[in-house]
Amino acid sequence: MNLFIQQLINGLSVGSIYALIALGYTLVYGIIKLINFAHGDIMMMGAYFAFIAVTSLGLSFIPALIFSMILAALLGVLIERIAYRPLRKAPRISVLITAIGVSLFLQNLALVIFGASPKVMPALIQKKPINIVGIQISTVTLVTLGLSIICMIGLDLFIKNTKSGKAMRAVAQDKEAAVIMGVNVDRTISITFAIGSALGALGGVLYSVAYAQIFPTLGAMPGLKAFIAAVLGGIGIMPGAMIGGFIIGMIETLSKAYLSSQWTDAIVFGILILVLLLKPSGILGKNEREKV
Repeated sequence: MNLFIQQLINGLSVGSIYALIALGYTLVYGIIKLINFAHGDIMMMGAYFAFIAVTSLGLSFIPALIFSMILAALLGVLIERIAYRPLRKAPRISVLITAIGVSLFLQNLALVIFGASPKVMPALIQKKPINIVGIQISTVTLVTLGLSIICMIGLDLFIKNTKSGKAMRAVAQDKEAAVIMGVNVDRTISITFAIGSALGALGGVLYSVAYAQIFPTLGAMPGLKAFIAAVLGGIGIMPGAMIGGFIIGMIETLSKAYLSSQWTDAIVFGILILVLLLKPSGILGKNEREKV
């Protein structure tokens, strides 16, 4: 039983990272109905930003984290303005292909700047296990869970209680009506990309601290799993992204512990297929009819 609880806690730790990344997918999709496949690579760039902050600037964990999130937010806004805004009225397939192109561009940019060899992230958090009722919990796990929960609660409060958050909800519900009511849609979308990218960077830093390596394709697999988490929970719905992230994290950890690590990715992608077949709207999503 202790082993099972231990694996659940580890799953929550991994799942919280997926949830943070999935929130970026959900925020952007909820506003402009774009699946931003470059989001996982923004996560990777966030990890590199933190690595630079630690190794070159000598910053500690929290300042490096803030530094990384700010640069990732600026990168997200820049990508939206250069790559996505000109295609605002283009067919969705054009924007989707552009998102894939941005993903490949960021991977190759990181390859040119940082090289193909993995970088070792310094131990920013002491990995001392803490014994709680016979269960070993690492400090990295506690910090990851704590920061993730704080950011999720903060994002929820931001969207519900601030002027920018209400503008985001208005644009998500009816863009044309929001424009009539005086909402600056371009600024709202930029804020959405900035927040989503900052959360992706947070996930990237926590992921690199947990696994101690950074490389140009770091964000590919976590980005895809976070996308699956968003679809599982109901893409476009923030609580769904959180729930989906935690579920995917626990499934991944339990499958590694009790089945085989070789089956983990197959199981996760199998879940995506089942969700698309049985309930495409996700756990919290509702089926909507479209008038033709």
